[in-house]
Amino acid sequence: MTHFRRYIPVIAVAIGVIILQVVLSGTRSTYYMTQITMSAYYALVVIGLCLLMGYAGQISLGHAGFFAIGGYTTAVLTTFNLMAYRDTPLVSLCRSLGVLVQRQDIYGADILAFSPWPAFVVAILLTVIIAFMIGLPVIRLKGHYMAMASLGFGLIIYRIVLGGRIFGQADGVSNVPPFTIIAGLEVNGRAAFRIESYYIAWFVVLAAMVLAINLVHSRVGRALRSIHENEEAAHSLGVNTYCYKLLVFVLSAIFAAVGGILLTHYNGSIGPSEVTVMKSVRYLVIVAVGGMANLWGALFMGVLLNFLSLRGVFGSYDDAVFAIILIAIMLFAPQGLLRLPKFRKVTSSPRRANG
Repeated sequence: MTHFRRYIPVIAVAIGVIILQVVLSGTRSTYYMTQITMSAYYALVVIGLCLLMGYAGQISLGHAGFFAIGGYTTAVLTTFNLMAYRDTPLVSLCRSLGVLVQRQDIYGADILAFSPWPAFVVAILLTVIIAFMIGLPVIRLKGHYMAMASLGFGLIIYRIVLGGRIFGQADGVSNVPPFTIIAGLEVNGRAAFRIESYYIAWFVVLAAMVLAINLVHSRVGRALRSIHENEEAAHSLGVNTYCYKLLVFVLSAIFAAVGGILLTHYNGSIGPSEVTVMKSVRYLVIVAVGGMANLWGALFMGVLLNFLSLRGVFGSYDDAVFAIILIAIMLFAPQGLLRLPKFRKVTSSPRRANG
């Protein structure tokens, strides 16, 4: 019974997602689903960052880079035309294995490129390799040194995508095809697929939450909490602090890459604006507002703040608003907005009633 209680919020959110879709469809406001779906994919980055910051105690300002690695890798692989190389042995082998597909671009020209599933696998593998290589030296750093190192990584990725022709430079990569999950079910930003893509996004988000919840309540989660509280004491008790921190760093990078991959297929494009320093700062702000070790708070704030931003509520002061929010949280609610006494009373009252 205790284990089941962990997943009650997951069930509640799933029901809320269904109710929201019914209400939006009933009021003919399904256009809101576009921004909600995009916010859900951005929330994947926030969930991973919450694990890294709230449980492993590592501050990262480079997770927009991992988001971009996932998004740009799948964008390049699914749009780069291999038709001129179709008779080469390697391309012929890939065609025989079914990892390449021939389709027409928006101008009607035939192109031969990787299908989304193989591109997804390559993007995740590349993210794991880069995160592991970056994490090996960086994870040994603490505090602001870790933040500065991860910031440097994010800046490197930004300059690469901005200067590389294959990445479209300032224009980014467009004409990315939809991601067909199975026959008849695909990640597609067109209006006809709005509801379908909405449910796919939330299924992925809730699956990520289940994975994160299981991790937090496992032996690994207990080790991470001990590291966060006192790394030296945890190490003296036999906890392999380095391996656990590296594990969470790589896992959080995977979460970010998955968000980047799916959002790129949903939008049909990706640009260098997804890799800016302010994007990484925005993810950090959202985790701080929701609570460093509060997965549900991070998810809720991730969807809410990104939705408001995508709807243009903050206008041209978007980055300034997030900077102000960060300053305010650090001054008045360093444990997160949802951990303030008033919110704690609301969230704890049902438990007291049940007790």
